Amino acid sequence: MVPKDRKYTNNDEWILEENGQFKIGITDYAQTALGDIVFVDLPGIGDTFTAGQDFAVVESVKAAAEIYTQVSGKVVAVNEALDADPALLNQDAYNTFLAVLEGALDGEVLTPEEYEAKIAE
Repeated sequence: MVPKDRKYTNNDEWILEENGQFKIGITDYAQTALGDIVFVDLPGIGDTFTAGQDFAVVESVKAAAEIYTQVSGKVVAVNEALDADPALLNQDAYNTFLAVLEGALDGEVLTPEEYEAKIAE
């Protein structure tokens, strides 16, 4: 079950808008597919991105996955807890964000219902 309060991407990321800022993380489906996450490479505060660009990397014992943003804007916060404990993404993917961007959501996104249909295939 995916939370209904956010948007999703075809690359298995979630985007939660709060007060004009966008928290971005990976979905539970993504962390399950990756397996045990051992390293996260986060962007720097102040870095700017355009929708569609990769802005972080999540590495597991199985693979490395580039994380893409559908937000164009500037990084205003990163989840520094992931530096010490990347497995937080395995434990609670929907409450563990990677970064917060300030800008505009202008990439392709899915509704929760569309995302649920995608991962059910």
